[in-house]
Amino acid sequence: MTLITIAAIIGAGVVTGLLFAFSNFVMQALATLPNEQGMSAMRQINEKIINPIFLTFFLGTPVLCAIIAVNACLVPGSPGSVCLLVGSVSYLIGPFGITMLCNVPLNNRLAAADPGDADGIWPDYQVRWQRWNHIRTYIGAASVGALAAGLSGVTF
Repeated sequence: MTLITIAAIIGAGVVTGLLFAFSNFVMQALATLPNEQGMSAMRQINEKIINPIFLTFFLGTPVLCAIIAVNACLVPGSPGSVCLLVGSVSYLIGPFGITMLCNVPLNNRLAAADPGDADGIWPDYQVRWQRWNHIRTYIGAASVGALAAGLSGVTF
């Protein structure tokens, strides 16, 4: 379980770091572009991010977190089990769950939109997408901290 937890911390850290970059400066930079250009750039980002390296981290980390959560439930009194459970469930809800339930549908709508409608679509997309991105980033950071605390044996 130690190696699985280390791998989950790395995966959660990589994904959360990516989300942080979008919250901190990528979306701000795209917002400075004319609407059609910002929308076009985001559409390209959404296409290019679907690649083997990203997918390994994005889809592999929830699998590891699910294993950690099940193990924490099976051995509830073990050192760090509460933190491991909180960290893994937080990751599943935040970076993974919010992405799948909120950000991906927004991305799909953006991909299907007519580029000529950028003035009506892009500003609303930015606000909604960034709101969910900030939330999943904060939850992701908390999950990394909880997983690390659990790995170190912190108990409550």
